[in-house]
Order: sequence, then C-alpha cells, then structure tokens
Amino acid sequence: MPKEKNTAKAGGKQAVSSTGAILEIQEKSVRHHHKFGAGDKVFFILDYLFFIIFTISCIFPFYYLFINTISDASLVSKGMINFVPKGINFDNYLALRNVTDLSNSVIVSVARTVLGTALMVVASAFVGYLMTKEEMWKRKFFYRFLVVTMYFNAGLIPWYLNMVMLGLTNNFAAYIIPGIVAPYNIILVKTYIESIPAELEESAFIDGASHLTVFRKIIWPLSMPILATVAIFGAVGNWNSFQDSLILMSDANHLYTLQHRLYIYLNQTNNLSNVMNSAGGGGVALDYAQNGQVIKYTISMVSIIPILLVYPFMQRYFEEGIMLGAVKG
Repeated sequence: MPKEKNTAKAGGKQAVSSTGAILEIQEKSVRHHHKFGAGDKVFFILDYLFFIIFTISCIFPFYYLFINTISDASLVSKGMINFVPKGINFDNYLALRNVTDLSNSVIVSVARTVLGTALMVVASAFVGYLMTKEEMWKRKFFYRFLVVTMYFNAGLIPWYLNMVMLGLTNNFAAYIIPGIVAPYNIILVKTYIESIPAELEESAFIDGASHLTVFRKIIWPLSMPILATVAIFGAVGNWNSFQDSLILMSDANHLYTLQHRLYIYLNQTNNLSNVMNSAGGGGVALDYAQNGQVIKYTISMVSIIPILLVYPFMQRYFEEGIMLGAVKG
C-alpha cells in the first residue's frame, strides 16, 4: 500500500509538472503570438493619429461656435476669433431674452421632441414586436409594405396637399402624428427582438400570459438598448427639424420651432444688415451687423446644447443597441 501511495503521489506530481510545462509553453506561445513588429507599431500610431485628428475635426466646429459667442462682437465680425476667445463676456446669452418669441419657440421644440419621441418609441416597439409574430394576419404583406415606404414617397407637393386634407396645417399635431410610425426604427426594433430567446416568451405563454403582458413585462425591459437608440434618432430628428414648421405653420407664429425661428432670424439679420449698409447706415449698420452675427452664433449654440447634453447619457445604450439591432437582416 505505501508503495502504491508513493507511486500515486509521484504520478500526481508528474501530472502537475506536465500541466505546468504545458501552461508555460502556451503562455510563451501567446506572448510570441502577440509580439508586435515594427509594421504593427506604425499601423497603431497612424490609427491613433487618424482618430485624434478625426475627433478634433468633429469637436472644433462646436468649440469655434462657442468661443465666438463669448468673445467681443467687433473681434468676431473681423474674423479674429479662431482658437482662443478674446474679450470674454456672456452678454450675448443674456441678450437672447430680447429676441422675439424665442422662449415660446423653445417650449414648442421641447414639447415636440419629448412627445413625438415618446410616441414614436412606443409605436416602434409595439409594431416591431407584432412583426415578429408568425400568427399575425398578413404579417409578410404589412412588413413588405412598411419597407417599401422607406424607398418611395409621393414628393413634397402631394405630402403638403395630404396634410392640408387631414387638417394638419397650423396645428401642433402636424409635428407629432406623421412621425409616430418610423419604418427604419421599426425594422431595428424587430431585428433586436428576434435576437431575444424565444424560450422566455414560451414560458410566459405557458403560465397564461397574453401577448400584451409578454410585451410589457419581458420584451419592453429587454429591448431598452435598441429603444434608447431609436429614441436618440427620434429626438435629434424632432429637435433639428424645421421644414415642416416652415411649410405647415405659415399662419401660426406661436407654433414655430426653435430651428424655424433661428432660420427666420438669420435671414432677417442678413437682409436688414445689407439694407442698412446700402443706405449708408455707417456706425449703426456696423454695430447691427456685429451684434447680429454674434447673436446668430449664440442662437445656434443654444439650439445645439440640449442634444449635446442628452447624448452622453444615452451613448452606452446607443452603441449596444445599434450593434445588436443590426445582427440580422
């Protein structure tokens, strides 16, 4: 018996030493495999340089806009503010209180963005879930019809006539109703839901849950990444849109969005400045042009800030959702 024990111990030690040798060989192999050559180092350096330059090129326009809003108006009009602000002051932001109907336009844009995005996300989630159900009546037809609308539309004039016929001119509902059904977002949500294990739904159905209960308690919580992605798309689109306000709200100044108000102000400033200069306004024209240019920069900055503040909080969901939502076609 002692001999057998000694033999077993020796065998165990041998096995351990053999395993250790194998692990050591594997570790050396991994190190050798991950050893970077000169070409790899050059590639990584160029890669980092490219993304650093690309990042700076994306950030600089916002930085340039901001430093021009807090600099002296006379220096801004001469193009002397490029990298560092000069004559720093925040009077331009305080002066926005005197811009006609600006606060009302902000309220309209916020209301449109919040309400329109919320309804669009709910509709995208529910319709996307329905499109995954084989038992849905004429499912393939409705899905194909939905996809076709992404590539074909009647054009601007038929769209306008349709909005007039539906009574959606000079009406806040024109901002909300047309954007509730977003085909691209529905396809993203549908694709994401198809990646959720079917066993979760089946177990819920066995326990007596309805489709609505499954959607509310299982599908909705698990789809948060793609829904956050869709919400970003919707929020940015609603906040930046001004064409519908320009075309449909011709007789409803109180329903102008912030982007539409900015568009009007830019045109008015340019036109009035040109008129005053051509009429020999002298110093008054110069002061007006200087202040008008800075105010334009300031309003542009104010219209950008909300999206810049919201996106960082949604970025994690956005990245996860857009990757997982694009796995299947």
